[in-house]
Amino acid sequence: MRNTVDDGRGGSAALVQSVDRAIAVLELLASRGESGITEIAGELGVHKSTASRLVSVLEGRGLVEQLGQRGKYAIGFGVVRLAGAAIGRMDLAGLGQPCCQALADRIGETANIAVLDGNVVINIVQARGAAAVSAQNWVGQRTPAHATSSGKVLLAYSPRRAEILDLGLPEYTPHTITDRAALAAQLDRVPADGYAATFEELEIGLHAIAVPVRGPVGDVVAAISVSGPSYRLPRKRVHELAPELTAAAAELTTHLGFLP
Repeated sequence: MRNTVDDGRGGSAALVQSVDRAIAVLELLASRGESGITEIAGELGVHKSTASRLVSVLEGRGLVEQLGQRGKYAIGFGVVRLAGAAIGRMDLAGLGQPCCQALADRIGETANIAVLDGNVVINIVQARGAAAVSAQNWVGQRTPAHATSSGKVLLAYSPRRAEILDLGLPEYTPHTITDRAALAAQLDRVPADGYAATFEELEIGLHAIAVPVRGPVGDVVAAISVSGPSYRLPRKRVHELAPELTAAAAELTTHLGFLP
């Protein structure tokens, strides 16, 4: 029997308790393989009607499924879908590291792979070129989507673009694009250009360029970028690096299982 704690906040406590119980159902089914409503209710220490409602909600989401007419329930394929998303991210990091390092070696600057996490960008892979031995470590750092090259690429393809832009465009330097219409126009050009760039928009003296990386079904799942100081990456060179990044992204896209 699982114990639950009332945090004194009424409805909020009840909601937390329901979530906790739903997770307990999934853990129970994962450990036992299958269970009936009576068994689930007994394990959770709740009435059968409560257990039935929990299972019904999970079944509606595809997270559990009923095994024929036997009244038993098991983990559903919806859990596999959720797990696949996490595994896909881990595969992206593992498969992306060699591509990222090769790109950094060719260009001599810092290369990163980033994904959209909510309304921000998180860097999951970084490699340093010969000229970037003292570069900042961006792995695990969350950066604003509108002020980074990777963020612009991910925003350009995201169905949540308008929602994220509605949250505001904070200024990080005098060069940060804070006008929504101006940023939207720039994002609209990304699919045609094949890349996005930033020039001192997140930090003074930092330039960057990024291109999209596609997943197994062709959707944009990440961005691969190169960044460096403006004196080594002037605007002209940044634009000239686009083919190099596109080739690296194409290689990683192929490793991820997408064949254009």
